[in-house]
Amino acid sequence: MNSSVIDQTNAMIANLEEKTGRSLPNWVGVVKSTKLEKHGQIVKFLKTDHGVTHGYANLIAHYALQSSADQIPDDELVTAQYAGDKAVLKPIYDKVIKAISGFGSELEIAPKKTYVSLRHKKQFALVQPSTKTRVDIGINLKGKKPEGRLEASGSFNAMVTHRVRVESAKEVDAEVLGWLKQAFDAAG
Repeated sequence: MNSSVIDQTNAMIANLEEKTGRSLPNWVGVVKSTKLEKHGQIVKFLKTDHGVTHGYANLIAHYALQSSADQIPDDELVTAQYAGDKAVLKPIYDKVIKAISGFGSELEIAPKKTYVSLRHKKQFALVQPSTKTRVDIGINLKGKKPEGRLEASGSFNAMVTHRVRVESAKEVDAEVLGWLKQAFDAAG
């Protein structure tokens, strides 16, 4: 996980009691006593009934639901993404990660709940098992015209400009790796 995100989260947790009058474990207990199960309901409850600001309410809700990605080890996040019917797609992810590992020492691989963010100072790509039969590789290539397998990201993900749909590890070829390297270099 990105160290600046971890630092920000830790700072919020450290300041929570001063700002709200309660510690994180105390707030989690308050939330659990309500029996609310949805993130939005918990945020609304904390803001409305307790005057907690949105940022802190969001933090508390994630911890109460144990849904915060920073509470789950990176390898478990990736394992969960490729569980069940999507297990056959893991070789695609493995091939991408192995190939990009040679791009440079500043490469950061940051698993999230549903995808893995690839960063070089900023996000340059992501890898997401989108269906039972396909992994989508999102790539930031501003100014590059979509053509062939390199399509515009459209509604896939607003954090990337392009997408490549991949159904087998052999489709992670020199062309795809070239686009990833181009995006990596541009992000640094």
